[in-house]
Parts: sequence; structure tokens; C-alpha cells
Amino acid sequence: MKRKALILLLAIVAGCISQTKPPISMTNYRELTPAEEYVIIHKGTERPFSGKYYDFWEEGSYHCKRCGAELYRSTAKFDAGCGWPSFDDEVPGAVRRQPDADGHRTEIVCAACGAHLGHVFIGEGFTPKNTRHCVNSISLEFKPTAMNHNYLDTATFAGGCFWGVEYYFKGVKGVQETKVGYTGGHLDNPSYEQVCTGKTGHAEAIEIVFDPRQVSYEELAKLFFEIHDPTQLNRQGPDVGTQYRSAIFYHSEEQKNIAQKLIQILKNKGLKVVTELQPATEFWPAEKYHQDYYFKTGGVPYCHMRIKRFD
Repeated sequence: MKRKALILLLAIVAGCISQTKPPISMTNYRELTPAEEYVIIHKGTERPFSGKYYDFWEEGSYHCKRCGAELYRSTAKFDAGCGWPSFDDEVPGAVRRQPDADGHRTEIVCAACGAHLGHVFIGEGFTPKNTRHCVNSISLEFKPTAMNHNYLDTATFAGGCFWGVEYYFKGVKGVQETKVGYTGGHLDNPSYEQVCTGKTGHAEAIEIVFDPRQVSYEELAKLFFEIHDPTQLNRQGPDVGTQYRSAIFYHSEEQKNIAQKLIQILKNKGLKVVTELQPATEFWPAEKYHQDYYFKTGGVPYCHMRIKRFD
């Protein structure tokens, strides 16, 4: 009798185990910044109208920042005027709803990894589906469709400490991605410490992926000339060295011609521009702690400020 009972118990346990989903491996999760952890792990909320995807209407899909799972598609996105990205539908099975800790709202999380996304609201009447997924931009990663990706272009600028340069380009409409790093030198995959010696020939630079249908290269180049002093040779404010030089690394003859035109305009205004023009070469991304620096720390640039130089 005892033997039968033991066999029955083992069968029940085995059945339960076979129907339980194996946990998602933490090794597949992406490393998060403190700001991302605040929202995604600790269920915080980014400030309204501050997220990169609030006023963003490219065609593509939105994925979980932590595990990469596809959550929403651009066809479901709409403007609710609330300050956060809004969707009236999710990818089937991608989003899980659960009671919020406040006891009133319904929280939405990534069904694959449990990352906090935001909240869902029903009955507001914004769209025929009568549903609004109110999502934090910082919880998402956008991937453009292959067709739209073909429209994107790249710009590379160097104008002193790359933290400050990135700060001004990050929020420009039409800028899809920014990355700080090193270019114009002779050493492969240099480190920050090596570049700081001034012996590698690299400049601290920013690589910008942008949509020319929303912002032109000329507009970006004008901004570049307005956020740093193009008359300072091998320095920018308190930062001194060839790695802080003013330079444009052009990706096409058209970009080169636009840069030359803008430099001539500034010279005609009496500015002794020392900005170098060089063809773009290998761009080496800087260490992770340099990426989005001021957005991670909440600070503001100490040696960059925008001064209007063009009419």
C-alpha cells in the first residue's frame, strides 16, 4: 500500500514538473543602465514627454529592452497626448497583464522576462480597440523595417568631449541612434586610456544614424558648429589635446561639400574655423560607461553650449 502511494506521489510530481515552463536564462538578458533598471526592474516611471519614442512614428517593431522579445508593432501606435508611447494592441502573447501594486491599475510586463513596461487602460475611446498600453520608452528598443533601414544615413562629428556632443544630438527629431567612440587614428580598437595619451591619432567622436526624410545632414552639421567652438585648435574648453580636436568625418562627397559650404559661411562671418575635414574611417565604439553618459548621470555638459551661428 505504501509503495503504491509513493508511486502515485512521484507520478503527480513528475506531471507537475513536465507542465512547468523552464525559467528564462538570465544570461540572455542585456546589461541595463541604472535608469533602465529603475523602470524595468524596480517598476519606476520615466518623466512624461521625455522618452525617445513618445513622438516617434517610424515603421517597425518595438522590442523588450531587457530580453529582446517583440512586444508591439508601429501599426498599433497612436498619439494619446499622455506623454508616453501608446499602443492599442500588442503582439499576441507578448505582454502579460497583472494587478498593479497600487491596487487600482493594471500593470503590463514582458511575458518572456517579466520586465516592467507600464500600464494598460480600457474604455478611453482613443481608437476602435478602446485600449491604451501606456509604455515607458526606456523599456523598449525600436527596430526599423528593412525598407526603412535603407533610407538611413550616417554622420560622424568630433567636437571636444563626446559626452557633451552626444547630449545635444540625442534628442534631435530624425536621429535614430547615437554612439560615441574614437576615429581618425592608426590603432585598432583603442581604449579610452590609450586615446587620452594623444599618441593614437584618434578624436573623441560621435556616430549618428539619422533619417534624411526627417532631418538633413546640413541641419545636423549646423548644430555641430553651434554646440562647440570651431575656432579652438586641439581643445574644447578645459579639455586639451588632439583627441578633442574639431573635425568632420564625411561619408560622401555630398557631406563634404555641405561641410565646406558651412565652414565658408562661418569664415565670412569672421570666425577663424580650424575644423578638419577628413573622409570617414573605422569608428571604434567607446566603452559602455561613456555611452549616453549625461542621460545616465542626469548631468549637463560642462564645456558645450549652443550658440546660434547661422541665420
